[in-house]
Amino acid sequence: MTRDKRLYVLDTNVLMHDPTALFRFKEHDVFLPMMVLEELDSAKKGMSEVARNVRQVSRFLSELIDASDGDIGSGIELKQPGDLDLRLDGEHGQLFFQTRNGDANGRLPDNQILAAALHERDERGTETVLVSKDINLRIKASIAGLPAEDYQNDRALDDLALLYSGTSEVSHELWGVGEELKSWTEGPHTFYEVRTDGAHGWHPNQFLYTAGEAGTEAVVQSVDNSSAVRLRIATDYRNEGHSVWGITARNQEQNFALNLLLDENIDFVTLLGTAGTGKTLLSLAAGLTQTLEHKRYTEIIMTRATVPVGEDIGFLPGTEEEKMTPWMGALTDNLEVLTGSSETGEWGRAATNDLLSSRIKIRSMNFMRGRTFLNRYVIVDEAQNLTPKQMKTLLTRAGPGTKMVCLGNVEQIDTPYLTETTSGLTFAVDRFKNWEHSGHVTLRRGERSRLADFASSTL
Repeated sequence: MTRDKRLYVLDTNVLMHDPTALFRFKEHDVFLPMMVLEELDSAKKGMSEVARNVRQVSRFLSELIDASDGDIGSGIELKQPGDLDLRLDGEHGQLFFQTRNGDANGRLPDNQILAAALHERDERGTETVLVSKDINLRIKASIAGLPAEDYQNDRALDDLALLYSGTSEVSHELWGVGEELKSWTEGPHTFYEVRTDGAHGWHPNQFLYTAGEAGTEAVVQSVDNSSAVRLRIATDYRNEGHSVWGITARNQEQNFALNLLLDENIDFVTLLGTAGTGKTLLSLAAGLTQTLEHKRYTEIIMTRATVPVGEDIGFLPGTEEEKMTPWMGALTDNLEVLTGSSETGEWGRAATNDLLSSRIKIRSMNFMRGRTFLNRYVIVDEAQNLTPKQMKTLLTRAGPGTKMVCLGNVEQIDTPYLTETTSGLTFAVDRFKNWEHSGHVTLRRGERSRLADFASSTL
């Protein structure tokens, strides 16, 4: 073993979180204590995401052992299986198991894992690092003099401040008249082509704006040519003449969001924002307009991750839709806003509610695997509580003509082991920013009430 090679000891929760973690350490070696295998064995039963991940780890380990020459004690080559494309180039290390049982009587599982790591470090005399998502175990390791780290590979970004916002302020000089600026009209839209130095860092469907009351708002149409960028003037949905199901945008970011939600060339929209920024209301208004007026979609499907904020209230009776009803308070509240402005009286509102309920379906995320949505407008609320794998499972349900809208606030994550930088919503925003059929906007200004705005900023 070379001096530069390190030995990474993996905790059970790392493999439960990411089964491919075995192959993520490049040329370095990986060590699995016996207690990790015991804990994996006890967690393999069930239909949960964790149980599926554990079973996948077991399959990986079985394939690696079968492909070895039988001498497990000297290490197993960590070659990723042929059907697993992690795009990892370069060398790969070896996998080692704990082949000697220490004095584990009466020890807690975490202490046994720590003892195995310390013994392996002393035995090999090489740099050893414990990798765990358990903060307390990392603290114990640091006290014992063993370097410990969180699992970093599941992070989309190092810092949430680096997350793509979907908007960018530009100077008024961009719209200067001259040979560098071309403009033309196609239908109701005005287009511009501007010359740049190629260092702008813009993405497709990103919104550019200039400050001031007379500022210009445009959306990037294409960035194929680094020196010539095609822009389209954004539609102003703050104008009553462009209201969407009776709703108008109250600020610049809401206007950008409606531009994305109503663009038929965009298949995937992500909206980030704190409570009261209008994410659900705007998405629902745009969905109703395109479903009932434009006939672009056959129905609206609404779903969300069923993660309780406080104590769980237990099992819920009824059908799938009835079980999901308590989780869909946001849908009910926003429908009251969208239908309450009707001047046709109580009978008219009841008829409207019956029509809407026939076009809006509530579905559980637990039964999404294997489904295909055709010509649907799908709203995923509280998407910050999804893991990257769950987000992938959900987005791959989209069939022809379907638009997926993911809403969430990464500052309100209720799922254990998920953080702002490892949330599936953060992954989706970062990975889709260069795709020409997706768009993102971060909503910052609350419009719910002065109480909600003050609570969001101060608590």
